[in-house]
Amino acid sequence: MNSTQENNSIVYMLLVIILVFIGVLCYIVYRLIESGKAKKSVEEKFDLLEMKVNNLQLETLESKLNPHLFKNILNSIQSHAYQTYFALDKLANVLDYILYESQKKFVSPKEEIQFALNLIEINKIKVSPLFELKVKTKINEGEKLYEQNLLAPLISIDLIENAFKHADLQSADAFISILFEFKDNCFYLTVSNKISEKKALKKERSGIGATTLEQRLNIIYKNQFKLDKFVENDIYIAHLKINLLEYKNQMLTAGR
Repeated sequence: MNSTQENNSIVYMLLVIILVFIGVLCYIVYRLIESGKAKKSVEEKFDLLEMKVNNLQLETLESKLNPHLFKNILNSIQSHAYQTYFALDKLANVLDYILYESQKKFVSPKEEIQFALNLIEINKIKVSPLFELKVKTKINEGEKLYEQNLLAPLISIDLIENAFKHADLQSADAFISILFEFKDNCFYLTVSNKISEKKALKKERSGIGATTLEQRLNIIYKNQFKLDKFVENDIYIAHLKINLLEYKNQMLTAGR
């Protein structure tokens, strides 16, 4: 009798082990299927975003950003699988802004700042997680002009992209600092970075971004803006101020 009970116990244990094994196997298969679906979803999003990038064209100063920039970003995202979902979501927001909001003559400071923050998150993929990237916002959201369409779209791009392009990304004390401010009805953007000791290769058409920014500011805001750029102790600093209240009053006076 004891022998029979012992045999039954062994059979029962074997059945339990088999059932557990089957359960684990089913779970693994389920996870593999879900992983395959996730991979397919990422690939579809990547293809869709790449198609949008290919449709971008630089036709006027106020139109769109360089599509090659976004192709490089897409390649960076693809090589960092662990950040893919997050980065694709940010990139989708950036592309939507460029394709739709940038068609408007003006956007609100709130929209432009949110767009710039998304772009910064994408650029973070290019740098080491240990790199010191400081991004701050000091915004008085109670001011009425903060949500009024008075700011030229993509006006913040050149200064930010320039920092990531020319900053020293290797030294222990390297950094990029970006500060957005909106106070007293003025839009402020301050970008600073440690300059790389490596001499940048001179490329044909280099400096177009900076020239384009100044052209746009002069054409749109005339004497209602101030753009300062200077180097201090191997640190490049760019500071932009746009007085939106003065600009609005000027537009009202001109009957626009």
